[in-house]
Amino acid sequence: MSVIVILDDRATNRKIFAKLAASIEADAEVHSFGDPADALAWFETRTPDLVVTDFKMPSMDGAAFIRRFRERPQLQEVPVIVITVYEEREFRMQALQAGATDFLHSPVDHQEFITRARNLLKLRHQQLQLANRAAGLERKLEHSEEALRNSSERLAQVIDTVPAMISAADKNGRFLFVNAQQAAMAGLDPTALVGKEVATLFGEDHGGRSRALDRKVFRTGKPLPSYEEAITDRSGARRVFLTTKSPLRDHANGVIAVLTSSLEITEHKRAEDHLLHMAQHDSLTGLPNRTLLSDLLRRELVLARRGDRPFALHRINPDAFKNVNDALGHGAGDQLLKAIAERLQSLAREGDTVARLGGDEFAVLQTNATQEQAEQFARSIVAIGSQPFGFANESVEVTASVGVAVYPRDGMDEQELLKNAELAMYQAKGDGGNQFRFYAADMHSRAREARALDSRLREAVSQSQFVLHYQPQIDLRSRRIIGAEALVRWQAPERGLISPAEFLPRAEQTGLILPINEWVLREACREAASWQRRGLPPLRIGVNLSSVQFRKQSVPLLVARILAETGLDPRRLDIELTESMLLEETESVVRDLQQLRELGIGISIDDFGTRYSSLTYVKHFPIDRLKIDQSFVRDLGSNPHDAAIVRAIVSLGHSLELEVIAEGVESAEQVALLHAEGCDEVQGYFFGKPMPSGEFVARASGEQRLKRSA
Repeated sequence: MSVIVILDDRATNRKIFAKLAASIEADAEVHSFGDPADALAWFETRTPDLVVTDFKMPSMDGAAFIRRFRERPQLQEVPVIVITVYEEREFRMQALQAGATDFLHSPVDHQEFITRARNLLKLRHQQLQLANRAAGLERKLEHSEEALRNSSERLAQVIDTVPAMISAADKNGRFLFVNAQQAAMAGLDPTALVGKEVATLFGEDHGGRSRALDRKVFRTGKPLPSYEEAITDRSGARRVFLTTKSPLRDHANGVIAVLTSSLEITEHKRAEDHLLHMAQHDSLTGLPNRTLLSDLLRRELVLARRGDRPFALHRINPDAFKNVNDALGHGAGDQLLKAIAERLQSLAREGDTVARLGGDEFAVLQTNATQEQAEQFARSIVAIGSQPFGFANESVEVTASVGVAVYPRDGMDEQELLKNAELAMYQAKGDGGNQFRFYAADMHSRAREARALDSRLREAVSQSQFVLHYQPQIDLRSRRIIGAEALVRWQAPERGLISPAEFLPRAEQTGLILPINEWVLREACREAASWQRRGLPPLRIGVNLSSVQFRKQSVPLLVARILAETGLDPRRLDIELTESMLLEETESVVRDLQQLRELGIGISIDDFGTRYSSLTYVKHFPIDRLKIDQSFVRDLGSNPHDAAIVRAIVSLGHSLELEVIAEGVESAEQVALLHAEGCDEVQGYFFGKPMPSGEFVARASGEQRLKRSA
């Protein structure tokens, strides 16, 4: 029976991990703790077989806990799995140096949790079995002088029965002992390896790594936590092992050698990869399935927000596929589906995704695609159907109907895009097949609409038909307004207020975003300067800028000129940039941002968490605050994964002395949770929708009057 301990300060996580742990073995004994101190107290009388711990805990982090855990001799070789949301190497190194055995990245894949835990338990039981056998043999031989002389040989025989590679090396990196299994992997005789360098078995690279770890054991006198390593055997096959290193001591308790044991887990690793692949891929074609496509669509939607990255979704259905199945059989139908999959993959670019949605329907997610590129790709899909498919001594021509939905025009979420692309596909099929249709209109009407939009936008720019609305930003400690984000609206004479989602993406493509954003910046600064003159408390004004501006004009010069014109204190201006823009424009943006900071202007990363979100790249840019994307706030109260991400962003920001603001806050529950996680500021409908300047000033003035009367 295995004893498994779960340590996590969040009750929801403890419940999930305990349930997973209990499913590993029928009689597994699982104990859960929310406080590291309680767990350490429990270990005074009990020895577990496996510990699963969170890295980020309020009273003691995972590295500190593991160090305390490893101080006890009976716990030095117990495997410890660390669960962390951090991807940076430095966090993993902290845990490894403290004595962690393995890592799982949060949010945790349940099958991966079970497989990794089962592997470590197997190795733990194998180690205990080896220790018991050696102890038993030692008891039998301790009173027998003749047996004592032969103990080394008999112990070697026992070790040779263990299904693991076992060896011992001295301080010079030479083998003192090699068991039969390890020697057999290299095709050598065990006795011939005694006295040879470790590199003799698996080469200089592996030998160098092994000797470096041996030196650490000699230096510290402590065993190393188990770790995974890949070894190439004599046949050239890559095999994966779970390896441990422990000190061997003489009668004076000095370390005279390092014992290395490696349990092969190649099949388990293959099983892990296979299970994940099966869950996300179609078994016939090997393509991503609907589940994986939906995940990729959601990710692409996040990247495409604010017009940074347009994309297209193509849904493809072969015409008269049923006739092939009826005439040639289902086997021929399956071959045809695989052939279609191969042709679609040949059309896709790097970054595109070809998926099979089920039956005879396929989809292609075409990333970073303009309207014209989407049309060209759809034509290519239709064209491949005109080339006959040959199989089973038959030549079959199978045309295709293609429906195309383009973000953001044809949908704002993955379900809407999938549905609209499907409607367009059926329209193409209804029109006779062997053609493509864009959702709601063909390419000519869309081109006319685009040209008309361009004309109206140019008129809007010349006549200043834009207005700004301001969304309050709230300090979570004082619950007072400390600033606002300026959001542009188009006041079209014939339609009234138009959302930016309808015109900013096109403005990005045509370059009209330059005069629009310049107007937004000037108007926001003018309005914020008027707040100063009215005696309002110092309020920050946030303005979003486009990557196009940084590529085509000197942003620091533009901002400096507008600040001089409007008289706004530079410390009151906050420039918001998307995370994706920073990643794509690194060198030039860093230079411009440094100049903006020299002017005293604040800089925020908007939509943080949707892209790379690395400690390394955040440190690279001169920024003041991180804005948590609303996609992580929406389900904060019900989704532990989102809560873990928010916690990690807050921790990352504060570790770099940055402020953290959450967007899209819509409920009191979200406010309470964000406050508990240490978030500094919030904005969202719970505190106020984007509003005209007069309404915002009235709210801010009301707070000021209340403060004075108090």
